[in-house]
Amino acid sequence: MVATVAAGCSDGAGAAPKITTTARAGIAPTPPQQGAYFGAWVPPPVGGAATRSPSATASPGTASAGPSGTASGSASPGPAGKDADKPGMAPVSAFERDMGRQLDIVQSYRGWKSEFPTGLDTSVVGSNRYLLLTWAGADTKEIVQGKYDALIRARAKAIKATGKPVFLRWSRDMDRASLKDRVHSPADFIAAWKHLRQIFTAEKVDNVAWVWCPSARGFGAPNAGAFYPGDDQVDWICADAPPGADYEYRDLSETLKLFMQWARGRHKPIMIAEFGVPKAYGQRRAEWLRAATRTLEDPQVKAVVYFDSDEQAEDARDKRRAYSVTGDTRAVSALRELATAPYFNPRNLPVTSGG
Repeated sequence: MVATVAAGCSDGAGAAPKITTTARAGIAPTPPQQGAYFGAWVPPPVGGAATRSPSATASPGTASAGPSGTASGSASPGPAGKDADKPGMAPVSAFERDMGRQLDIVQSYRGWKSEFPTGLDTSVVGSNRYLLLTWAGADTKEIVQGKYDALIRARAKAIKATGKPVFLRWSRDMDRASLKDRVHSPADFIAAWKHLRQIFTAEKVDNVAWVWCPSARGFGAPNAGAFYPGDDQVDWICADAPPGADYEYRDLSETLKLFMQWARGRHKPIMIAEFGVPKAYGQRRAEWLRAATRTLEDPQVKAVVYFDSDEQAEDARDKRRAYSVTGDTRAVSALRELATAPYFNPRNLPVTSGG
């Protein structure tokens, strides 16, 4: 069954193609008719039990993150507060309180050999939020050779058993040069992607929406588009879009420009799965977020996920890779404006005055 959404125009965004996915409406996550879902990655406190975001260079089987930094959030309740006591949900609930609303999407990171769903994953699928499960990759040639078939089958069955719609973002940033030793080539990646989907299909896993997600930067000199498995293999197209530590200041529109040009040729909903404003931008963080809101109000963009974390920072002085808005009143206010705008609240969830 194919879900279809007619994408209209918004000011300055231009026309977008009619959007289709291979996901089954009502069973797997499908795009909203109007607007875009709002979500976030909110890491646990240092030493917490929930998973951290693995670095892009994490080796297969690594479940934890690369450099960890200051965690965002605290154990205070969110707008409703009813889920703050569930595993992994205290930081999410605190972030929701700051945003003045419940999230549509909560992101979770899992290593290639990590079991799921557990902890935060289980809490999210047990609520009315969507789980965005970011699953690390492995050696693509070994996947195609069948080395991991039993593992893949077990994960497929586990997702099916939740009985809830789940976004699955496998092997993100596959275009990065640092991952070439295990990704090998675009052809190898595509073969591995199709191998995973074949196993999920054999297990009759219908509640998954497949999210293909290279880096936005990969649409420059590298050709991230070469890793695209095909419209019949992908439900959502995605990009990770941090501004980049080598820029003094860069609007999100510039970061996404080449990716969006490429995406116009695909009849797919767009997800921006990791965007954030660096603390290095200081007083201009709120300005950046308000400009980002205008960029993301695009008729083809159907989900945006804020990366509310400092864990990619090399140390406490590294403000260019620190994206948490916690403690920055102006940045929190600007991000709350985005989160509570009708465009980014397509399910019309209750809105409060925020923190």
